[in-house]
Amino acid sequence: MLNKKIKLDFWNIVTLLIIIVFAIFLIYPLLSLFLDGFKDSKSGVWSLVNYIQFFSKKYYTSALVNSFKLTISVTVIAVLIGVPLAYFMSFYKIKGKGILEVLFIISMMSPNFIGAYSWILLLGRNGSVTKFLEKALGINIPSIYGFAGMLLVFSLKLYPFIYIYVSGALKKIDVALSEAAESLGCGGLKKVFTVIMPLITPTLVAAALLVFMNCMADFGTPALIGEGYRVMPTLVYSEFVGESGGSANFAACMATIMIIITALVFFLQKWYINTKSFTMSSIRPIQPKEPKGIFKVLIYIYIYLLAGLSIIPQAMVVYTSFKATKMQVFVDGFSLGSYKKVADKALAAVTNTYVFCFFAIVIIITLGMLIAYLTVRRRSVLTSAIDSIAMFPYIVPGSVLGITLLIAFNHQPLMLAGTAFIIIISLVIRRLAYTLRSSSAILYQISPSMEEAAVSLGDTPAKSFVKVTAKMMLPGVASGAILSWITIINELSSSVMLYTSKTKTMSVAIYNEVIRASYGPAAALASILTLTTVISLLVFFKVSGSKDVTM
Repeated sequence: MLNKKIKLDFWNIVTLLIIIVFAIFLIYPLLSLFLDGFKDSKSGVWSLVNYIQFFSKKYYTSALVNSFKLTISVTVIAVLIGVPLAYFMSFYKIKGKGILEVLFIISMMSPNFIGAYSWILLLGRNGSVTKFLEKALGINIPSIYGFAGMLLVFSLKLYPFIYIYVSGALKKIDVALSEAAESLGCGGLKKVFTVIMPLITPTLVAAALLVFMNCMADFGTPALIGEGYRVMPTLVYSEFVGESGGSANFAACMATIMIIITALVFFLQKWYINTKSFTMSSIRPIQPKEPKGIFKVLIYIYIYLLAGLSIIPQAMVVYTSFKATKMQVFVDGFSLGSYKKVADKALAAVTNTYVFCFFAIVIIITLGMLIAYLTVRRRSVLTSAIDSIAMFPYIVPGSVLGITLLIAFNHQPLMLAGTAFIIIISLVIRRLAYTLRSSSAILYQISPSMEEAAVSLGDTPAKSFVKVTAKMMLPGVASGAILSWITIINELSSSVMLYTSKTKTMSVAIYNEVIRASYGPAAALASILTLTTVISLLVFFKVSGSKDVTM
């Protein structure tokens, strides 16, 4: 009897190993961050001095207020842009709809900081549009730097989250609901606000949360164009790495505050979704119709103008990557000089990106499939806890995760700071959620009977999983893994905290080049990164068989 109690089968061993991995690389670092926030950096005594300092000085609280101002403003604008776009694209026949959807998704999946960099080239103090308007028309346009510039960059980058989620919700609405409303005299805008909007509100709230989280956590955009407009990610970064007056303990305190804020917003959203959500089955989905008259003209202007503005960052970096440069300044003519500079000085960053991301994605796929199996096939309090822990990094800002790992692994017995391994760990932790969710979704569609048949024929649980279940899961897992791949190759917020000269990635190299105003090599690196993203997206569309991207 005792032997049966202590005997461990394959899946019990897997459960134990996953718990150990999470305990070492996630729970322990987060606990270290939390505890460090309560230490006085000068005396090492446990106290509330860091929190008192933060909430008593306007310099710090203003950064928190600024973060909320920016994040809420961006979320509202993204909703105002994305909802009408989703409505027009779902209810009306739009020429070039397939290409437009790909452009919207490409603009969403590219890094925020590339958008910031591109708008600097266009609307910066020496930007091409700025110079043209000043010389040709004598018009001085407002600066791209500060709150207004970040609002522009974030809004154009993040509204596709709203568009994609709301479009998915609109596809589930039965046309009978719309027809019933019209038969009762409820048409036009009244129908939209009284019938359609209430149906898509839970989905809209979930999408708005994604926008909120992305904006609140982003480091690259405020670092490049914030210029005096302090927000929490840049403040945490400067406090942690600052050569004068920097304090790791105070940075840990601010990082903890950020985690608490994002966690509260996340759980509020989950509570709302759980109380308001419902299921819809569209027996007769909405059939797009042809727009007419001036309304048609306005719709096309809105959609095509939005698509053009959204793709400008990618087009701009590719164009400028071929521009000739003299020193660090663009000159007339075209050249491959920027790519030659990348080959000479930044090739290691390109190689590091692909190598680190390859190892990260292998670990992500392995963990994602194993955790999905545990949570779907072997449900228990323990496996539910594992699932929740695996999803928690979804709400942890990248810069905060970077600090968390550095605090935990900057000393023996596990000295990982400065190594490639710590960057790979951060990538796995940050992006595991995408593959985990796609793995769970596909597993629900696979009957356990085939696996049971393999076991009955003599296969071990491990062998039956590898030979049967894993093979059947791969198509669904692949789509989530590609999304994880796209997000990790573009990761900056955590990598900028963890890199050394030997472990620099493309996103960090681009950031460093822009900071040095070396725009040619920055454009070349950004073009390589953009091309990788586009190819990965095309592979995703091919593998998944659709153009719907769910995060």
